[in-house]
Amino acid sequence: MSERTAEERQRAIVLAARATGSVDVTALAAQLGVAKETIRRDLRALEDHGLVRRTHGGAYPVESAGFETTLAFRATSHVPEKRRIAAAAAELLGDAETVFVDEGFTPQLIAEALPTDRPLTVVTASLPVAGSLAEAENMSVLLLGGRVRAGTLATVDHWTTKMLSGFVVDLAFIGANGISREHGLTTPDPAVSEVKAQAMRAARRTVFAGVHTKFGAVSFCRFADISALEAIVTSTQLPAAEAHRYSLLGPQVIRV
Repeated sequence: MSERTAEERQRAIVLAARATGSVDVTALAAQLGVAKETIRRDLRALEDHGLVRRTHGGAYPVESAGFETTLAFRATSHVPEKRRIAAAAAELLGDAETVFVDEGFTPQLIAEALPTDRPLTVVTASLPVAGSLAEAENMSVLLLGGRVRAGTLATVDHWTTKMLSGFVVDLAFIGANGISREHGLTTPDPAVSEVKAQAMRAARRTVFAGVHTKFGAVSFCRFADISALEAIVTSTQLPAAEAHRYSLLGPQVIRV
């Protein structure tokens, strides 16, 4: 098979992965009329280029400068795992009175898991987070102004970061598109990266919460080192040995 058709096949695989959230070796082989080993080779090549991450029997797309999943899509993938992680992250609140909640579906679940039996001020750039907490008892919600990004319904740019720079918050719940020991926390969009970095500068403590698929993934814009985190909350689908490697860089790693 010529190089050109291999390239076309790989482009088709990436498009399929991005459209559905994951691809299966067997299904791709049947669909593209090639051997499973050819598909596995394609997936290895795509993984080397940082476009997909291979799993047992398939792959899923890596978020990058050119591709990012929408909030609507995130609300349908790994939901039980995200709920467990969110509940465990919310338990790290301690005596915090002011909290920053990041954009994204897992942070939104964290916001909804926060206690309502005592006064709490929540600062967020996320319209869905602000909306879900606006009527909550004992909650004071501060929505950061700025340009709203369509896919995530969160504010960005200088208005957002300027407003954030005026705050000191007790705890920031941060999300990311990728977390790796080599490159730290990353996200595809420079404007989003800036908001996350500013939130961490404003916070006394920072907790990262994310599903196991985020680990080892690297996106375009780096906004923090692993050592800047007090804790990482993920699921038991992240192997214990890998969790231990992250904990050696400083944060407590909680698997639920």
